[in-house]
Amino acid sequence: MSTAKIAISIDSRLLERIDDMVRGKIFTNRSKAIQEAVKETIEKLDKNRLARECAKLDPAFEQVMADEGLGKDIEARTCRCLKSHGLR
Repeated sequence: MSTAKIAISIDSRLLERIDDMVRGKIFTNRSKAIQEAVKETIEKLDKNRLARECAKLDPAFEQVMADEGLGKDIEARTCRCLKSHGLR
């Protein structure tokens, strides 16, 4: 994984908490602590966005669409295949 060096401004109390975790061997250094926090935050935001989008779906409607779509897709492919082989 490629990394890039950046400069950030951070609240001194938050930095002290990070330093406490580094001293307590929870993280190897400040950079690792901040990387992990950013990664977890992004993952949480992604999951929340996915959950919000999923909540917009109507499960019954989606099931009907899936059942019908799958059936029609198989039927259409079968017809095309039979026709292409001169069987229909």
